[in-house]
Amino acid sequence: MTRSDAPPARLVVRMPNWLGDAVMALPALAAVRAAWPSTWIAVAALPSIAPVFEEQTDARPQQIVVLDRNTETARLGGAGFDAALLLTNSFRTAWAARRSRIPQRWGYAAGGRGLLLTRALPRPRREVHQSQYYLELVRGLGLEAAAAPPRIVVTETTRARARRLLDDNDVSPGTTIVGFAPGAAYGHAKRWPPDRVTQVITRIVREREGHCLLVGAGADREAGRAIESTLPPGVRVVNLIGRTDLRLLMGVLEACRAFVSNDSGAMHLAAALGVPVTAIFGPTDERATAPVGNHDVILHQVFCRPCMLRECPIDHRCMKRISVDEVYSAVTRRIDRQT
Repeated sequence: MTRSDAPPARLVVRMPNWLGDAVMALPALAAVRAAWPSTWIAVAALPSIAPVFEEQTDARPQQIVVLDRNTETARLGGAGFDAALLLTNSFRTAWAARRSRIPQRWGYAAGGRGLLLTRALPRPRREVHQSQYYLELVRGLGLEAAAAPPRIVVTETTRARARRLLDDNDVSPGTTIVGFAPGAAYGHAKRWPPDRVTQVITRIVREREGHCLLVGAGADREAGRAIESTLPPGVRVVNLIGRTDLRLLMGVLEACRAFVSNDSGAMHLAAALGVPVTAIFGPTDERATAPVGNHDVILHQVFCRPCMLRECPIDHRCMKRISVDEVYSAVTRRIDRQT
């Protein structure tokens, strides 16, 4: 493809495999849609990502291709796409696009896959936010791509499902709901200590008469149990960890007045849904993965961060030095601005 070429008739965009990355890629996808309004755009994503596009985004894809790693080549090859935009960096996904016989294949020349692409663009020379990383790829194709926060609006069906779930757990409409994502898929080092989460929940319930929800995947159940087991008498939390699919999670997040999260996919979902986020960062780099938009990023600078390690080899000081008061104050400021 050259900049003077006509837009492709049928484009498939291979989405990143991590939820947070997929959300941060939404502005780039929206830019492609805006530049090529007549192009049939499909998104190809793993089952853990694809439901995002069943809600309303600025990308407005006409087709969602749910991928299985073992059948990716067949799924892409039988759909008649004439171009593929790879938002992944892996050799494997470029190889799948090549084997699918998609004529045009565009992406960053990463992971030794340059020869598999018909247009291989150099990666940004400077460190950029992950959302900007995807926008730079789109700009490399000659398209205008202005920086913008990711945006998701849930459907009425999803909103109604979330309302039923909240009603079933005695969370009344109109009350102050604060969500917490105490886990993190990357590793224990990204998790703010559960006893600190417990203290923030206790203060919100007692001082603000709020309802607090725990959300996350099944792997986060341990963190949820640790929080529930240390709550003082009379303080209740609704534990929804492992009890929502992705679309229901988005509906629940939309109902929150504020959201507290480690660096996680749920953090990016909440931000894209317009919920004020208090994001707690330790070993990971907020310059690359902070929630996009007007949110609070809480961190404590120590000599060893960002180390990007899954487990802390010393005393987890980057997280333990973040105080309950800091997080509670950030959350309540956001709540107060809405009243």
